[in-house]
Amino acid sequence: MSQKIFNTRTRKKEPFKSVRDKAVGIYACGITAYDVCHVGHARAAIVFDVVFRHFRARGYDVTYVKNFTDVDDKIIERANAEGVSIRDIAERYIRLHDEDMAALNVLAPTLTPRATEHIGDMIELIQALEKKGVAYCVDGDVFFSVRDFPAYGGLSGRNLDEMMAGARVDVNDKKKNPLDFVLWKKSKDGEPAWDSPWGAGRPGWHIECSAMSRRYLGDTFDIHGGGEDLVFPHHENEIAQSQAVTGQPPANYWMHNGFVKINAEKMSKSLGNIFPVAQILKLYHPEVLRLFMLQSHYRSPVDYSEDSLAEARQALIRGYSALGLLKETAAKFADDGKGKTPADDAGHLEKISALRARFDAALDDDFNTALALGCVFETARLINAVITTEKKMPHALKGKVLASAGQAFEHFRDVLGVFVCDPDVFFQADRAVEVRKRGLHADVIEDLIDKRRAAREDKDWSRADEIRAELAAMGVVLKDSAAGTVWSVE
Repeated sequence: MSQKIFNTRTRKKEPFKSVRDKAVGIYACGITAYDVCHVGHARAAIVFDVVFRHFRARGYDVTYVKNFTDVDDKIIERANAEGVSIRDIAERYIRLHDEDMAALNVLAPTLTPRATEHIGDMIELIQALEKKGVAYCVDGDVFFSVRDFPAYGGLSGRNLDEMMAGARVDVNDKKKNPLDFVLWKKSKDGEPAWDSPWGAGRPGWHIECSAMSRRYLGDTFDIHGGGEDLVFPHHENEIAQSQAVTGQPPANYWMHNGFVKINAEKMSKSLGNIFPVAQILKLYHPEVLRLFMLQSHYRSPVDYSEDSLAEARQALIRGYSALGLLKETAAKFADDGKGKTPADDAGHLEKISALRARFDAALDDDFNTALALGCVFETARLINAVITTEKKMPHALKGKVLASAGQAFEHFRDVLGVFVCDPDVFFQADRAVEVRKRGLHADVIEDLIDKRRAAREDKDWSRADEIRAELAAMGVVLKDSAAGTVWSVE
């Protein structure tokens, strides 16, 4: 099955054809580095991380560019409030961003350019726009003339006359048209500034991405991505800037992930429902947040809530339990390659192969991670069934089936970025998070388990049951085996 992508520009799913054979150029808008990353940033990062991973798994040479805006009104405002430089602010929040992304297992993009590193590229692009007659300067500020770009509104589906009639833009007497947007800003006293043909100033926000995407991916590349909130005006303005100069669309496919809602409400600072990634990761294992994001199609809105994260955690536990069982039995059913596969194997190997094919097909079909995860959990259920219920299956066949399932899971984790931990390490980390979140104390739990063990050795079953019930009331679940007792928090 060939790759298909829903293109925001055409509003339909289209077969993917890359600009260069077996190579893909992707540009995704990154953060403005003035504050910590929140759950909305996490969704966009995870979505395009999977796009990056899937194309690589399909054998493409992928160049993935994700920028940092490191000069902006909000950065300047924060720097002034703290009495430090904009570089200090940007460095701090880029570092925290990178820490959050690493925790969420988001791969580092191929390139992460910063706006301040490309001021020269932006100046050259603005000069080219002036020569084309679509940009004009007024008292040190340079604006893009929207009326002089007839295709404006094509991405968002907006009519220019209708936008004019209902324009809600900043009042600026310098503009010829209220929809015109700034390319270069004249710097005020005390603000960072760069020399330019129009005087000391700094770039507008929209010009950054046009300049950096052209620098690293060319005049026309494959995929431009970002959150749904960037369709208008940011990406609309990017298209206008780039296409007005080159005569070509900057990207062939425009991908946008849906919004994150908080308990069914729009996320906004005014409502006080912005959840920083670092805060979430104090309460949940990072893979819980990642799995939660992947359970919905990237174009759909997701509703972030404690219940939805708890459900994602339970799904993760089910998957890791199967992988833990696979790890425990790997040696017992090791496939030495000598045994023949019986003809009456109930199609286990074929089913695993089909699940892997369905997984790839789901991602080929506009990166449908929700369907792909269904294949992951079907494989987990098959692992459980083969180990626990297929008593009569020959060891040689079990070894082949489990080895095949393990290989399928390696592929799943490489593409989706979940189930990447050793199961024991995951359960230890998850348990530590849950103990801290619920105000429990591991040493108290361990002490109760020791007392229960002593009661069992003394055949004081009543006391042992009382302790188990006491632990259960705390949310602690015990699992007894010949190797001893292990515990978890549910």
